[in-house]
Amino acid sequence: MGTRSDAERITDDDLITCWGLFHEALSVTSPLLLRGIDPSGEDMSGPWFEVLIRLQRSPRNRLPMSQLAREVSLSSGGFTKLADRLERNGYLARQACPSDRRVTYATLTEKGRTLAERARARHVALLREHVLAPLGPEGVRALAEQARRLRDSSRRTEEGGERR
Repeated sequence: MGTRSDAERITDDDLITCWGLFHEALSVTSPLLLRGIDPSGEDMSGPWFEVLIRLQRSPRNRLPMSQLAREVSLSSGGFTKLADRLERNGYLARQACPSDRRVTYATLTEKGRTLAERARARHVALLREHVLAPLGPEGVRALAEQARRLRDSSRRTEEGGERR
């Protein structure tokens, strides 16, 4: 492996600035992407939208509860509270796995699918306005690729212990 020229080198300050800008952009953009997203008018604060969208995009509109909790970055207890609330509102149902008693699926109900479809349409409009418009198609593709790389690298680190 060759050495990098000074022009190609990333300094510590460059790296800190890059990550800070990414975090800041995510922090200011994320609320814009949820503005008016709840067409039902209910107070559905928290990661409810991500739960509904993940279930909507999953085969048979269901996922194991433990997997869904990990994917939306909630503790088991935190996700259980959210699932209870979604279930009380009629958006989600729990289903036991017939082949493994340890697994419980979260499944979208018809009411949940309807809400997810309406919320998704609004979210897509906001993504087009606040992500696609400033970045353009190639920028969106590049962002997705880089995010996938970071996610996958982090998962490998979690699974295999500390990377050096």
